[in-house]
Amino acid sequence: MATSTAASDALKAYGHATPQNLFRARCVDWAAQPALRHKRKGIWASTTWAQYYEHARAVGLALADLGLQRGEAIAILSENRPEWLYADMGAQCMGILSTGIYPTSSAEQVQYILNDAGVRVLFVENQEQYDKAVAVRGDCPALQRIVITDLKGLRGLTDPMVGTFEKFVATGMDLARQQSERFEQGIDASAPDDTAFLVYTSGTTGAPKGAMISNRNLVFQIGSVAQYLDLQPLDRTLSFLPLCHIAERMSTVFNPLAQGQIVHFPENAGTVFNDVREVAPHLIFGPPRFWEKLYSQVTLYMQDAIPAARRVYAQVLAEGAALAQARLDGAPVTGWRATRYAWMQKLVLSNLRSFLGLQNIKTAMTGAAPVPPDLLRWYMAVGIDLLEAFGMTETCGFCTSMPPDRIRIGTAGIRAQGTEIRLGPDNEVLVRGPNVFAGYWKLPEKTREAIDPEGWLHTGDCGEIDADGYLAIKDRLKDIIITSGGKNITPSNIENHLKFSPYVSDAVVIGEGRNYLTCLIMIDQDNVAKFAQDRQVPYTDFASMTRASEVIALIRAELEQVNTRLARVEQIKDFRIIAQLLTAEDDELTPTMKLKRKVVARKYADVIATMYTA
Repeated sequence: MATSTAASDALKAYGHATPQNLFRARCVDWAAQPALRHKRKGIWASTTWAQYYEHARAVGLALADLGLQRGEAIAILSENRPEWLYADMGAQCMGILSTGIYPTSSAEQVQYILNDAGVRVLFVENQEQYDKAVAVRGDCPALQRIVITDLKGLRGLTDPMVGTFEKFVATGMDLARQQSERFEQGIDASAPDDTAFLVYTSGTTGAPKGAMISNRNLVFQIGSVAQYLDLQPLDRTLSFLPLCHIAERMSTVFNPLAQGQIVHFPENAGTVFNDVREVAPHLIFGPPRFWEKLYSQVTLYMQDAIPAARRVYAQVLAEGAALAQARLDGAPVTGWRATRYAWMQKLVLSNLRSFLGLQNIKTAMTGAAPVPPDLLRWYMAVGIDLLEAFGMTETCGFCTSMPPDRIRIGTAGIRAQGTEIRLGPDNEVLVRGPNVFAGYWKLPEKTREAIDPEGWLHTGDCGEIDADGYLAIKDRLKDIIITSGGKNITPSNIENHLKFSPYVSDAVVIGEGRNYLTCLIMIDQDNVAKFAQDRQVPYTDFASMTRASEVIALIRAELEQVNTRLARVEQIKDFRIIAQLLTAEDDELTPTMKLKRKVVARKYADVIATMYTA
């Protein structure tokens, strides 16, 4: 059957059938425009599209000079920075697979990925990451070369397997003087069905699996960007989520090929919120926790404000919430009331948005985890539409997004054009389209479990689709709680309400096979510490802070407030605060800082038992 023109166009992005060809075209068309900016020692350094291409070409040629062939693999173990993209795109343009490794990964996790992907060259950021590689390289037979970006603490290193990124690029630049055509040929040889890179799952239910993302997947997603982003060339974005994650990989590496935004890399993970204020981006994609942090900053700041300022804020917020609700109801307010709110925006809310660094925001997006509805309503009330999207590694990023002019809170929006979505048994969300991944690396059985013979991807999420096509994700099928009374509970809904509190970082609802629900709480260290200091609550460390009676009472009050909004069967009867300050290195958290439900339940089984003793 002949392919229709519309279907054919869906397999191209701006006239190109592979992302490598589009990358080359953009680097020519936008040669003098800035593509990347990186903050080094407090100063933003710019890289043009032409320089971006030169560095990627240098990496690609240097890899080929080492003997790497199409289909072989490299890995990148680094925080977000331009060198990450040079290695990634340089490899892809030569048909070499790339894979990112979370910087928080243990040496054992690094070893697993290196061996599973057959990595021959590993790019590491600094001494910390180099030490992990050294610890396991004896058990990684394919590994040939380690390339280090930042030599701090490693000056004078003599290791025959190691080279610096600077020298690696210099070698590639020299090769380009004679062999630039080899790089062009690599790009020309790219095909839509080629695997571009691997994204390893977090491995919460077993060993990590390498999801194969194809050029076809990427081209379809790049061509779909205009459906949910409205940016102009030179608009600013900030790259701060791990580039190993599919959402940030798309946002930082591939979406700019559509609209030409400038990607900014923070100096380090601890400067992100200050960098947001400096960059004043036009687009931010962040998980709910990022947006909750910004909301908490405002909430706690207003608690310390003078009474008059608090009254004005409350009045403006109430007015904004009423107008936002009118929009959601399909009856936007016009006339005198709309004019009055516009003045409130100008006089009050514009200062609030500037305080957050959001004064230029055109698109604010969130996803990757359930979003508290109250958080979305608060942002609407202050004049920022925080738009939800749904996607996963296996869909190469988003497959639904929220239409900015038809927001429906409680849903993740409508499907992307060219994507099919329906519900299967147990209301499992099924997806089919050019965005569905090529399968799991070297795991054909797992691939057949994920993609059925008709091409439907079984996402593992249960959901609902309303009459207008809006998708609501209820929970992971495996996370649904069935109480001893036979009631089905979706814990993420309850956890979302709890996480709206500025004092709650994360929560895990417990209750499988029990006659009532309980909860484990991870408190927000900074906000609870401020609460304790303001009230002169004595504590010596994080654990002692979680045991303070005043802190326990604070969390109990937050929980009781949430209970008033829940059905009786959903209400939390008891809770415990996790006394350990968790980081991404801990087993309980994923690299994207989400609590692993089953790991937490197993590790804190004794604590949980105390909530069910008679």
